[in-house]
Amino acid sequence: MLSASNNTPGDSPDDSYCELYDQFRWHVPETFNIAEMCCARWAGDPLRIALFYEDEGGHEATLTFAALQEQANRLSNVLRGLGVGRGDRIALILPQRPETAIAHIACHQLGAVAMPMSILFGPDALEFRLKDSAAVVAIADQAGIGNLNLIRAGCPALTHVIAVDGADADGDRSWAAALAAADPIFESVETRPGDPAILIYTSGTTGDPKGALLPQSALIGNLTGFVASQNWFPQDGDVFWSPADWAWTGGLMDALLPALYFGKPIVGYRGRFSADTAFYLLEKYGVTNTFLFPTALKMMMKAVPAPREKYRLKLRAIMSAGEAVGDAVFDWGRSALGITINEMFGQTEMNYIVGNSAGRWLAKPGSMGRPYPGHRVAVIDEHGTPVAAGETGEVAVHRFDVHGHPDPVFFLGYWRNPTATAQKFSGDWCRTGDLASVDEDGYLWYQGRADDMFKAAGYRIGPSEIENCLVKHPAVANAAVVPKPDAERGNIVKAFIVLTPGVSRGRQADDRLIAELQTHVRGKLAPYEYPKEIEFIDELPMTTTGKLQRRVLRLLEQERTATVAG
Repeated sequence: MLSASNNTPGDSPDDSYCELYDQFRWHVPETFNIAEMCCARWAGDPLRIALFYEDEGGHEATLTFAALQEQANRLSNVLRGLGVGRGDRIALILPQRPETAIAHIACHQLGAVAMPMSILFGPDALEFRLKDSAAVVAIADQAGIGNLNLIRAGCPALTHVIAVDGADADGDRSWAAALAAADPIFESVETRPGDPAILIYTSGTTGDPKGALLPQSALIGNLTGFVASQNWFPQDGDVFWSPADWAWTGGLMDALLPALYFGKPIVGYRGRFSADTAFYLLEKYGVTNTFLFPTALKMMMKAVPAPREKYRLKLRAIMSAGEAVGDAVFDWGRSALGITINEMFGQTEMNYIVGNSAGRWLAKPGSMGRPYPGHRVAVIDEHGTPVAAGETGEVAVHRFDVHGHPDPVFFLGYWRNPTATAQKFSGDWCRTGDLASVDEDGYLWYQGRADDMFKAAGYRIGPSEIENCLVKHPAVANAAVVPKPDAERGNIVKAFIVLTPGVSRGRQADDRLIAELQTHVRGKLAPYEYPKEIEFIDELPMTTTGKLQRRVLRLLEQERTATVAG
């Protein structure tokens, strides 16, 4: 693994990238179990803290690794008593809370497959995943149990539900009662790195969601990027927090499991994201390391331009991913927080493959960074051939690293969908569906999701650059750019904008501001990139963790256009 650094935020970076990348070698043991590495090996220290927890109601809890292990042992025994065995899928319909971490450890030491699902899933979304995966047990709290009860009869493989925190599971088992009666001793099964461990369903713009089956070794493959993007995690006193939902790769593989792997505490917060809540948690728990989506950072930047004047922060590293950060947020991080934000790129199927590491190699504002050690990454064309520097193509990662060794980060395939698995690859290159260009120094520059890119009047448009430009205007708190169907141009550029508090409104004021914003963009970007239509809205559609959902707005514009045409 990579060694720790003594660099602190603000140190001039030692650009040792080439040496790190060229000399790195994967060390994948013959046996590997996520539960052993993320909990059991730390449980002998009764004082070592695994989790700080808080919810919107002010309820707090602290969980040590020893308590995490004991509770996981009890749950493993409960699950085994229900007939759960190696390879069986266990649905975890839970938010950030201690029971979620306990359930993951319990599943892995059983050799079962943990299947995290969002508490925001409606009945149809739950039913599809439960039926497709043939999950045998579901664990849910009050946030998800209602929808689960609605569709349970249509999921014949689902034989048991475990209800957390007093949730009503139609007479099934209570988490508290079941664990209280269970044996606190459990002997973990032995697993190999390639054994299945986690099943996460990913949604595209068309078709049913696909279940990406991750092996135990996927955690190993994440670690180089995690260590580097968190400025050589762990260091003494490190505390991690991210609003990213633990039901998704960003929260599970970029936050919860890596923090536990290194024996460091993570903060779990059950509640909606807001800028005020973010700064409150950062200060209260002395958070040193975090992962924040660009949209969340924009909200924080606009709400508290000078956070160090208001909060006592201990932050030493910020990783951001999901879309381009943009130079406005990048510059704010440096000036207002004293931190160079490390952008990262990855996806469920092969995560944490590209990014930056302040203090180890220079970050170029706006760039995704360079391939993390252990990952061979290129920008390829439709034929699977790497494109020239400066050209746009699809980001792809090779099955083998630069030394010819298998990269452990890869998913095993899509659940019961070999056709979709085969389509993900061009030879040994695994396609991401994200577009980028690469410069002469090997830095990647994000151009957006292939399905977020669009053409307007023959020009190829990427929303991130326009959104970044709009956010630089003092009247704009946040922005989202999507295509609006247009009979003559194919599409026009449409911007949805959330205004900063105190901006004057009214028909004439709005018209003046729209013209001003259009001029603002036209003067900084290409003439064809300025938003020909602007709509002011109270808030953008986002996940509970602050990730922008452009697809919602894109579909809205399609529906509006169809209605007018009809």
